[in-house]
Amino acid sequence: MAKTNRFEKTINIKNKKASFEYEFIDKYVAGITLRGTEIKSLREGKASLTEAYCYFRKGELFIKQMHIAPYSLTVYYNHDPVRERKLLLNRQELNKLESKFSEKGLSIVPVRVFINDRGLAKVEIALAKGKKTHDKRQSIKEKDAKRDLQRMVL
Repeated sequence: MAKTNRFEKTINIKNKKASFEYEFIDKYVAGITLRGTEIKSLREGKASLTEAYCYFRKGELFIKQMHIAPYSLTVYYNHDPVRERKLLLNRQELNKLESKFSEKGLSIVPVRVFINDRGLAKVEIALAKGKKTHDKRQSIKEKDAKRDLQRMVL
């Protein structure tokens, strides 16, 4: 009898707006501290990254405005949907990010949330620089051209 993985359902919640608004310089994968009802709700795929951003406080990285919907089967001990959550990175990565984050015009944006093979929730974050409006128009043109090529191939 084959062993089944209890985490077979893949959760991959993306922030599509981030790639349009920002140009990614560097990407990192960080752990995230969650409460019991938060991880259960995340495994159901009920999370949103559209308004989320990251910031440093006392040498630690936090994510704010990440919305994880309250778990439907809990009555009393549910969590606050948009509370700030701590991100877990190595000290070397935190120092590198903090030094680059202090530069003008750079920000840290969450790109996607997923659950790895071991069942742990991870957040992919990117050190990003904001795009100008002409850059956004250029990315729209590239996306349209790519879509037209896909149509011609099929």
